[in-house]
Amino acid sequence: MSEEIREYVKGEVHHLYYDNDENCACTMLKCLSHLFSFPVHGNIFAAALGMHGAGGYRAQCGLVEGTLMFIGLFGTAKDMDKAEIIKTCHDFALSFEKKFSSLRCRELRPGGFNEDDPPHLCESITVEAVLFSLEYLKERFC
Repeated sequence: MSEEIREYVKGEVHHLYYDNDENCACTMLKCLSHLFSFPVHGNIFAAALGMHGAGGYRAQCGLVEGTLMFIGLFGTAKDMDKAEIIKTCHDFALSFEKKFSSLRCRELRPGGFNEDDPPHLCESITVEAVLFSLEYLKERFC
């Protein structure tokens, strides 16, 4: 990964979290949308509003959910059939879990969850997850 892309992702994640107060799923979608020059309709972001551990329930990580949504959108635009999109999502989940040890928000979040947590505690893992998703998708789509 080039240093230029890494710095872009780092700055964009920070901006989306602190200036826009985006959740992790929307942040992932917005980063991938930009990095692949693939516009994502606003309704998709509306659908992703509760996808940060299932609305804060701390279930599946929004970083995973955002990438899975992007695979469906981008794969459809690339004329992939449904079975291929589903397989790509499955393989991504396996790869993500292997890399980060879990798909669950409550297990991925640094230090878990505490009442006095600062905002956007997942900023650093988000940067790494965006870069991981970018590489994964480039291998499959480019």
